[in-house]
Amino acid sequence: MKALGAIFFKIFIITACAVLPLACGGPKEHSLAGETMGTTYHIKVVAGQSVDWKAVHQMIEARLAQINQSMSTFRPDSEISRFNAMTRTDEPFPISADFLRVMLSAREIHRLSQGAWDGTVDPLVDLWGFGKSGPLKNSIPPAQAIERARRQVGFNLIDISVNGYLTKKSPHVTVDLASIAKGYGVDQIAVLLNGFGFKNYLVEIGGEVYAAGRRPDGQNWRVGISRPQAGAAPEDVYKVVRLHKAALATSGDYRNFYRIDGRTYAHIIDPRTGYPLQNGVVSASVVADNCTLADGLATALMVMGPKQGVALLDRLSGVEGMIVVRQPDGALENFQSQGISAHFED
Repeated sequence: MKALGAIFFKIFIITACAVLPLACGGPKEHSLAGETMGTTYHIKVVAGQSVDWKAVHQMIEARLAQINQSMSTFRPDSEISRFNAMTRTDEPFPISADFLRVMLSAREIHRLSQGAWDGTVDPLVDLWGFGKSGPLKNSIPPAQAIERARRQVGFNLIDISVNGYLTKKSPHVTVDLASIAKGYGVDQIAVLLNGFGFKNYLVEIGGEVYAAGRRPDGQNWRVGISRPQAGAAPEDVYKVVRLHKAALATSGDYRNFYRIDGRTYAHIIDPRTGYPLQNGVVSASVVADNCTLADGLATALMVMGPKQGVALLDRLSGVEGMIVVRQPDGALENFQSQGISAHFED
């Protein structure tokens, strides 16, 4: 079947109506799109015509704006920016329900990955030229600077109270939830769509996806993972994943990197060492029952590498994944959890 549909940074959705017009005589596939969190979103809903789609779209936009106002580090008045600017360690910082839910998920992903995922890694990201400070010039950071930045990193430097506040243990610790906030946004829009009574839909924000129900032809939603190679066209599909009541998230390092003295440095930093990845992993994809978890774990697997990463996946109930490693000769090798192949289309 020819791949049709909108193309996104990491993945694209393969739709049914253009290929199987007879399947579209009943409920139609309706599309909504916009911008959020510095990226785009695309939503497909299978429903009848008697829906006020303008009102639905407005409520989706309002919900995404609410989440962005909570967790955008690019907004100086957001919750996360105000928390990051605070230097007191003796004063609890009250947070919204959204911020609390994401921080609790972040703490769990940090625990599961044994620190491979860490939402406080920004000082190292900036030092290595992938943050707000701008790219490196001609040399990598000195070891002393890396060690100083690493001392500011550690999710354990933040106390999280289920009563709705955060407390810093170190005055300069900051948090960036970009690697799971999009997944959380996907989950929350799914909650909103459920509240409207929709049963069949697909939500995508910046390449992270949740699918419920079926397409108009009655089949599972199909989502393509782009080939994880620099220069590959976004529509160059590496794997097609079938989704039903499941989320898919993919992380990769093949688009954001630079070379200094003949060596490649990618944007994903190992918070445990302070250095960019050198383990050959170029992408990791995770299927889970919610996109917040899938989003965070995909980044964690990049850092953990194939052996530890697959071992973690096989320990987690209801979670499957694939880690792609570039071999020295340039060939791509897949390392898969025990059940991920059931999600792939032959």
